[in-house]
Amino acid sequence: MTHSLEVFSGDELVFFSDGKWIYPLFELERFLVDHRGAPEALLAVDKIVGKAAAMMLVHLGIGQIHAGMMSSLAAAFLRQRQVPFSCDELVDRILCRTEELLADIDDLEQAYRLLKRRAEGDADPTPRAAP
Repeated sequence: MTHSLEVFSGDELVFFSDGKWIYPLFELERFLVDHRGAPEALLAVDKIVGKAAAMMLVHLGIGQIHAGMMSSLAAAFLRQRQVPFSCDELVDRILCRTEELLADIDDLEQAYRLLKRRAEGDADPTPRAAP
């Protein structure tokens, strides 16, 4: 995998991003506005899929997901939503504040609003030590 997020239609790479955190998924959302194909026919390949990424990909209607590393929270959510997925490594949790915030949330709209607010800067996704 060359990029942090790659999206395929069959064997054709139709979208990629080298962004960090959840930003590539918002870039994908903008791409899908003009994409002629159905999102459910796409395969998203992401380096790390925590519950936030899993929820965002389901919200976008992506049909299949592969992760280099996936959290058990993401896997459980995808199983519940019956979205085909695979991963190279399954871990208990991803050490990310967003993973913790979404641990008990299964509503896609609620999760999307929370992620959008965080991505727009209402809450900094990067933990910092107190001064």
